[in-house]
Amino acid sequence: MAGKKKPDPSLKGKKPMNKARKGKAGTMTRMRNPSHIGNKLKRSEMYGKYLEQKRKLKDEARRERREKEATALGDDDEKAKQTPRTLDNAREAEATLVAADDVEVQRDEDEDEFAPYFDGERQPKVLITTRPRPSQNLFYFIADLQQLIPGLSFYPRKSFSVKEICQFAQNRDFTHVIILSEKSKQCNGMTISHVSKDMAGPTAFFKVSNVVTAQKIPKHGRATHHIPELNLHGFATRMGHRIGRLLGSLFPARDAEFQGRQVVTFHNQRDFLFVRHHRYIFDEIEDEAKIKRQEKDSPMPHINTRLQELGPRFTLKLRWLQEGTFDTQFGEYEWIHKRKEMDITRRKFHL
Repeated sequence: MAGKKKPDPSLKGKKPMNKARKGKAGTMTRMRNPSHIGNKLKRSEMYGKYLEQKRKLKDEARRERREKEATALGDDDEKAKQTPRTLDNAREAEATLVAADDVEVQRDEDEDEFAPYFDGERQPKVLITTRPRPSQNLFYFIADLQQLIPGLSFYPRKSFSVKEICQFAQNRDFTHVIILSEKSKQCNGMTISHVSKDMAGPTAFFKVSNVVTAQKIPKHGRATHHIPELNLHGFATRMGHRIGRLLGSLFPARDAEFQGRQVVTFHNQRDFLFVRHHRYIFDEIEDEAKIKRQEKDSPMPHINTRLQELGPRFTLKLRWLQEGTFDTQFGEYEWIHKRKEMDITRRKFHL
C-alpha cells in the first residue's frame, strides 16, 4: 500500500493561491495570475476563476467610486453624472456649428440657390437615371424613389455622359438630376446635382448603403399621391445646413398635404443620413378601460397613433460637394472627404 504523498518542500509555509483572499476590511484581494501552473486543464480552470474575480474587483471599485461621488455631489449633479457617455454627446467642438438664432446664417439661406424652393416660388422637377447597363435591382429602388419624391421622372441612361445628361435636363427645365451607381447589383452611390438655369449647382455625391426596398419591409404600406411632410433633423454645421437644404429642395415643401399623413425623414447622426418614409395612422380605441388609462397623458384618449413604414429605407454618407454642375476636370470642390486627415478621431463630425 502506497504511503501518503508528501508535500513539495518548496511550498512549505506558503498559502495556496487557488482562492481569493479577504483583506483586512473584508474586501476581496486580487488572485495571482495562474500562468505558473503546469497542468493545462487546471491552469485553464484557474484562469477562468481569475478573470471572474478580476471582473468582480473592478465592479466593486466602480461601485465604491460612484458612492463617494454621489455623496460629494448634489442631486442635479448626480443625475448629470449618470447620463451615459456617447459619441454624440462627446462630440468635439466644431467651428462651423450654427446656433438656432444665428441671423447671419438665416440671411445667407434666404438668398441662396435653394431659397425659391423653400419659399414656394419654384416647384422642383427632378430627373433620375442610372449608370450604363443597370441591373434589375436598381429599377426596384428607382420605383421606390418615385414614391418617395413627388414628380420624379426616370430617363434611361443609355451611353450619355453625366455632363450631357445635365445639359439635357437644363434644356427641359428640370431643376435637379439624380444619378445612381451600383456595384455587384447593389446601389452604392448617388449623385445629386442642382441644374437650374438661373443658378446651377451645387453637386453632391453620397455613398449609399443598407438599401431596403419597400417590398422587403415587413407590413409596409403603399404610398399615396399626397405630397409628404419633410423632416430634416440633426444638421448642425454650415455644411450640414447646405446639404439639408439641397435634399429639402427635392420636395415641394410649401405644398405638403397633411391629410395624406406621409412624412419623409432625413436624420443625420454621426454624418450618416438615415432616410425613412412613414405614414401616420390614427386608430379609434373602443376599449373603455384603455381610454380611461390614457385620459391623464393624452388630450385625445380615444385615438391611438402609430407609424407605418412605406419604404424605401437607405443610408447616405457625403463624399464630396462641388460648385456648379458635375465636372470632374475643372470643377471646384466646396468640401471633400479626406479619410486620412478627417477620420483621425471618432468624435469629429462635419454635418
